[in-house]
Amino acid sequence: MKKRLLAVLLACMLAAVSLTGCAGNNTKNNTNGNNNTPTTDDKGSTSKGNGKAIRLVNGKIEIDNQLKSFAAAYKEKTGQEVIIESLGGGVDINGTLKGYLAAGNMPDIFVFGGEGDYQTWKSYMTDLSGESWASQTDFGFKDADGKTVGFPYAVEGYGITYNADVLKKAGVDPKSLVNYDAYKAAFEKIDSMKDELGLTAVCSVAAEAGQMYWSTGNHIFGYYLSAGLKRDDTTYIDMLKEGKVDDQRLGQFADFTKMLFSYSDPTVLISGTYDDQLALWAQGKTAFVTQGNWIDPSLPDYNVKFDCGIAPLAFLKEDTAGVLADCPSWWSVYNEGKNIDACKAFLNDLATSAEGQKALVKDCGMISPYKTCTEVPETPLAVSLKSYIDAGNTYSWQWTKMPEGIAQNATGAVFELYAKGDLGKDEFVKMLSSTIADYVKK
Repeated sequence: MKKRLLAVLLACMLAAVSLTGCAGNNTKNNTNGNNNTPTTDDKGSTSKGNGKAIRLVNGKIEIDNQLKSFAAAYKEKTGQEVIIESLGGGVDINGTLKGYLAAGNMPDIFVFGGEGDYQTWKSYMTDLSGESWASQTDFGFKDADGKTVGFPYAVEGYGITYNADVLKKAGVDPKSLVNYDAYKAAFEKIDSMKDELGLTAVCSVAAEAGQMYWSTGNHIFGYYLSAGLKRDDTTYIDMLKEGKVDDQRLGQFADFTKMLFSYSDPTVLISGTYDDQLALWAQGKTAFVTQGNWIDPSLPDYNVKFDCGIAPLAFLKEDTAGVLADCPSWWSVYNEGKNIDACKAFLNDLATSAEGQKALVKDCGMISPYKTCTEVPETPLAVSLKSYIDAGNTYSWQWTKMPEGIAQNATGAVFELYAKGDLGKDEFVKMLSSTIADYVKK
């Protein structure tokens, strides 16, 4: 009976995810004139000098305003108009792009998230190997023939972001947070001091599958796939592609995830949005939040004054002192578009010009993937992340190689059931394992 109930619950949740995946996002930046529809008409907008405007679909809503500012400056400099269309939050970006393709409304430059997305879009990508920026980075996305088809605009990283002031008051050294037992001791201590520290919970985690599947099913689960491994070690992602998991490792991951959920604000955990999760932490109400350095541009919106940094999401019993760092996604030039040369010029300027480097590093608060970049990040979490990168203490984002849509359409719902307490540890491991196996068979 219990197994049948869990199966029904999962089926209902997956149906809900499929219905909500294309819903508009609720992020703060979306109020600044951004929406999920193109800002050009069917005939195409024209700039003063260089013909039709370039339309770029960006998957990082938090840098929407910064990209639009750079685009405006680029138009002043070159006469070429660039329209930025940002999709984020719980929006199904791949689904939106597929809709654009079917409607003959593809953007000139579109975002894709890794190997899974690449398999969907590889027939529509322009070879960018000959561009000057391609030789200046190790992070360009390459196809099976070694051709560069993806433009990298940032290196990002994540683990668990902490409020350094709270940890200091609690007597917790963030450098000690490198294994399960260290986190257990830290969570227990901070929890016992919540009133003294002015906290409502130890952690801010959001596991609602409709909007936050990417945070649980991609980012948090990404540590199961990569933590403690050399960057070229594909052991666990290779297993996943065959529909298999390592039960012992997944069991340790389940223990840590349960602890993380148990010390989280229950309302945000079960029904919170990205904004809810971030706001709770940014307002000083929790010690930790499960987001990465991409939240840097949002911190001024919350008037964050406290020091902060990134610690590893170290779920294993043995020490894992690194964080996951890689390109969050890439931009590709649509090979059937009419503005290919203009797109190449724009991307080259963003990657190599002084203005472009400033826009990516200073304005967007990101770490440049380009060796020739002279700008140094100043935002707190980018600075923290760069210390891991400089020390060689990073693990790769193997989760980007998962089958397309697996987090949104399958595993994200399992995390929500676990967060709600509908699954115990063993049930979580079994259901996650069977869900992965079933999805891979499709």
